[in-house]
Amino acid sequence: MAAEEPQQQKQDPLGSDAEGVNCLAYDEAIMAQQDRIQQEIAVQNPLVSERLELSVLYKEYAEDDNIYQQKIKDLHKKYSYIRKTRPDGNCFYRAFGFSHLEALLDDSKELQRFKAVSAKSKEDLVSQGFTEFTIEDFHNTFMDLIEQVEKQTSVADLLASFNDQSTSDYLVVYLRLLTSGYLQRESKFFEHFIEGGRTVKEFCQQPKVYLLYRPGHYDILYK
Repeated sequence: MAAEEPQQQKQDPLGSDAEGVNCLAYDEAIMAQQDRIQQEIAVQNPLVSERLELSVLYKEYAEDDNIYQQKIKDLHKKYSYIRKTRPDGNCFYRAFGFSHLEALLDDSKELQRFKAVSAKSKEDLVSQGFTEFTIEDFHNTFMDLIEQVEKQTSVADLLASFNDQSTSDYLVVYLRLLTSGYLQRESKFFEHFIEGGRTVKEFCQQPKVYLLYRPGHYDILYK
């Protein structure tokens, strides 16, 4: 009997293209999942919450989690209330923005100083190479919020502004721009904190300017 010839292995007519399609589908699935998670977070958490009793934190951790339960007790020694922010990657900027403007409602002198510095901040960013047309709308929204405080708006109305998605997001963008500008002006100091051999300018050119130190999540505490 003649020896059987080895069968030729069939080649995938799509080859690497099929792998590319699979990778694309996988990436799309990951993005869809991330989008669903963000939607769930948005439904469950306002951008900035009402002022709450600090005791609400007890419910977020198991009763037998002695470490966190003790940490909450320690917080109670100094603080009584909390205002929570949405855990969407912008919590620091939203928490800082709201708490500072809220404090300025009771400090007219500091408000005027802050307004003057903020008004000039767009000019400072443009002098550093930021495009005026690109940052103008964000700066205008920032100044509108400051003027809202200057008119002695209520805390409830200020909170409503921060929970308006467009207004709140524009504020976050401008605070990130200010952060980027400051990092670049003080690059000699901050270059030692950046990993991967990047310059401060390269760090600031990534899609988002992240905090150099990020312990996790930021809320607002009140005595």
